[in-house]
Amino acid sequence: MATRCLCFATIMLTASILMLEISAQIECGGNLVGLETQCLPFIKKEGKTVPPSAACCAALKGADISCYCKYLGPIESQISIEKVLYVAKYCQAKNIPTDKCGSFIIPHPPPSSKA
Repeated sequence: MATRCLCFATIMLTASILMLEISAQIECGGNLVGLETQCLPFIKKEGKTVPPSAACCAALKGADISCYCKYLGPIESQISIEKVLYVAKYCQAKNIPTDKCGSFIIPHPPPSSKA
């Protein structure tokens, strides 16, 4: 019985994640499958920040980055928001957030003092 409940819970969780992904792509544009397959290597937490591939930038074409920031909750522990923003800027994506993405507060440079 416990195995059935666990199996059902796993199926429901998977279905929920898939529904979130479908909602995100419909609402936010871009190519979600391409973003996952082509851009993931450039936004993982581990590793250096490197320029993304042309395929990653192509997947971002038409994507609303601020919109996708609302859907990052389930994967925030696996990706670097700083790298996400770097890739978005590098690829000249539209609507890149300036204040917050997921739970990440985007730092602003201190105001320059004119002497």
